[in-house]
Amino acid sequence: MKGRVLVIAGSDSGGGAGIQADIKAVTALGGFAMTAISALTVQNTLGVSGILPVPPDLVAAQMRCVLDDIGVDAFKSGMLDRGEVIRAVAAEVRAHPDVPYVLDPVMVAKGGSRLLQDDAVGTLMRDLVPLASLLTPNLPEAEVLVGHSIRTVDDMCRAAETLRRAGARAVLLKGGHLDGDILTDVLCESSGIALFSDTRLPTRHTHGTGCTLASAIAAGLAQGLTLRAAVERARRYLRAAIATAPGYGAGAGPLNHAVTVDPAWGAPDA
Repeated sequence: MKGRVLVIAGSDSGGGAGIQADIKAVTALGGFAMTAISALTVQNTLGVSGILPVPPDLVAAQMRCVLDDIGVDAFKSGMLDRGEVIRAVAAEVRAHPDVPYVLDPVMVAKGGSRLLQDDAVGTLMRDLVPLASLLTPNLPEAEVLVGHSIRTVDDMCRAAETLRRAGARAVLLKGGHLDGDILTDVLCESSGIALFSDTRLPTRHTHGTGCTLASAIAAGLAQGLTLRAAVERARRYLRAAIATAPGYGAGAGPLNHAVTVDPAWGAPDA
């Protein structure tokens, strides 16, 4: 079940999100994680207090170095804070059109810090979204991308279809920011829309959920799962990781990335 996933994202010194969460999630599901770090953050469960950008040519060099030697079965990107970095990543991903690409359009950290410059949103929509096998925005991110508010599950379905028509082959719009005890995610593909609903877990330990889910899906695609199976396995893994969170930190705490979920679940011969 190995699958090589190249993650392009920022680091999280607190270990709960970003590159650290990506590596943990891919590894927990039996994949092999490789990285190209786009930024260094000073971060804990209370928020982000500093960001050191990595030059775009160095981000691209990290990607090429890995690709030339180890190869790749799936790409996943998270925090890409500037237009120059987005364009550099797009050039490398574009050179591998047959490799699945999960795009998590990280814009704001759990504590509210901006992680994507306002003037880079258009670059992301133009250069990265059309390359994405799957786009995984949360509601605030989707609202920025579509330019209007999203208040209901019906709104989510319409927004997901708008984003798919913008170029992404599929969109998983996450509904955790809606009110209510039932949490619904919307998967929009060319074949139609599927809804995934679960009872909301009452916890503050949700730091890195978006990063974790996107990387878990990328691991599944790298291992040959269908998109639907990769999403279903990743959601099971994320829910278990939230439910068994270790309880660290005074803010939005990290997940239990080492939780056991059968990596072979959803495989054709499973």
